[in-house]
Amino acid sequence: MKRILLLGGVTEALAIARTLGPAHIYSLAGVGRVPTDLDCQVRVGGYGGAEGLARFIQEQGIDLLLDATHPYAAQISHNAVQAARHSAIPCWALRRPAWQPQPADDWREVTDWDELVEALRPFQRPLFTLGREPLQHLDEIPEGQFWTLRALDTYPGNSRCEVIGARGPFHLDAERELFEQRRIDVLISKNSGSSATEPKLEVARERRIPVLVLKRPALPEADRCFTSVAELLLALSDQPHA
Repeated sequence: MKRILLLGGVTEALAIARTLGPAHIYSLAGVGRVPTDLDCQVRVGGYGGAEGLARFIQEQGIDLLLDATHPYAAQISHNAVQAARHSAIPCWALRRPAWQPQPADDWREVTDWDELVEALRPFQRPLFTLGREPLQHLDEIPEGQFWTLRALDTYPGNSRCEVIGARGPFHLDAERELFEQRRIDVLISKNSGSSATEPKLEVARERRIPVLVLKRPALPEADRCFTSVAELLLALSDQPHA
């Protein structure tokens, strides 16, 4: 009987967790709300790198590791593959497909914060949808720019930055209103590939607004990779587990 350790957030991973019984463990990093209505066990917090994760796998008698973390959580994905190999168990990964630009899109890929700052120079009213990282740079906002920063939770901004706490899914009309009210002239986004946050790209397309896209990190090859929850669940259904 296989015992599963599921690593992930609260989107695709939660959908998988809802199918798991009490023998299995759903592990979250701790950002965001923790589900309380699941049959499986829920663990919150880190492991101390690949070695700590491998130790947990062995202590708990885990037979299958599922990596359903965010596409930009590269370090966790690398740790997962290393820990599974060290523990001699398979690691399966859910690799969410990236968004693809449409003919009317103006996407400009950047690889890091320095490239992003340089690309932002011509603009005045950027909307950041990168999570919390821009909070570290609030004292670096250039004269003439006002930032709108959207994150999972509300954080203090300053006189030139408003922080909006909001969780997807986001809807097209609300995104249109956000862009209009705050006079957004450039969108900054990860290429997360999530349908819950895709409407912002449609609004940018409608308004002919450039999108600065943070390049996806390289992820390791798992033993099996899946592009959808349905595909992964079908594979799980063929496995003997509680």
